[in-house]
Amino acid sequence: MTRRAPGASARVLMAAMLLGAAPWPAARAAEPTLPAAASGMAERVQACSACHGPQGRATPGGYFPRIAGKPAAYLYHQLLNFQAGRRHNEAMQHLVQHLSPAYLQEIAGHFASLDLPYPPPAPDRLTPDDRARAEQLVRQGVPERRLPACTTCHGEALAGRLPATPGLTGLSADYLIGQLGAWRTGQRRAHAPDCMADMAGRLSAEEVGLIARWLAAQPTLPGARPAPAPSTPLPLRCGSALP
Repeated sequence: MTRRAPGASARVLMAAMLLGAAPWPAARAAEPTLPAAASGMAERVQACSACHGPQGRATPGGYFPRIAGKPAAYLYHQLLNFQAGRRHNEAMQHLVQHLSPAYLQEIAGHFASLDLPYPPPAPDRLTPDDRARAEQLVRQGVPERRLPACTTCHGEALAGRLPATPGLTGLSADYLIGQLGAWRTGQRRAHAPDCMADMAGRLSAEEVGLIARWLAAQPTLPGARPAPAPSTPLPLRCGSALP
C-alpha cells in the first residue's frame, strides 16, 4: 500500500511548525531560538502528527510507524539517515534537511520519553502452519542460514533494546513489509556494517510477509519498554547507531 507524500503547501506548513528555528548548517554554531508560541517541544513537533499520528502513536492506516516510546538513539539516527539520504521519504527529508544534530536529538528525546498505550493488534490471518513458521523465525531464527532470532536484538518482548534498537510491535504489516523490502533492495540503508540489510537479504519474500503479518498481530504489554543494553556482545555488529 502506497501513501502519497504531502503536497508542497502542506510540506511548507509542516516545516514551519517543526523548524521554528534558524536553519543548519547556516546557523550551525548557535542552537535555535524559538518564538514564545513554540516554547515547548510538544508544540514544536505537532507537524509530526500529520503522518505519525497524535503524539507519534501512528495513524489507523498504519503505513507510517509509531515513534512514541522508541529508543532515543534509534530515532535520532533515523532522522540523520533521512537527512543524509540513507532513508528515502520526500516529506521527512524536507522536514529535517535544515535541522541541527542537537535539535534532532531534542526531537528524538521527546518522542522516546512518551509512554503511551498501544491499540489492539490486527489479526494475522495466517494458517496455523504459517503462524508457527513465522514465530520460529522471530523467536528462534535459522542458525544454519546464519539468521539469528529477531528477539536476540529486539528483546524478548520485541519492545526494542537500548541504546538504539527499535521495538517491532505496534507496527502494521504494510510498514514492516515495506521496510524489510527496502533493506532487501538497498532502498533503505544504514552505516556499515548494515546488519538489517544483511539479515533481510537472507529472508525470502514469502518469509518477509509471514514475519510482518505475525509481528503486526502481537500485542504490546502495558508498560513495555526497550530492554536494557546487552551485557555481552550481540551476534551481529550493526553500524546503525553510528553518527
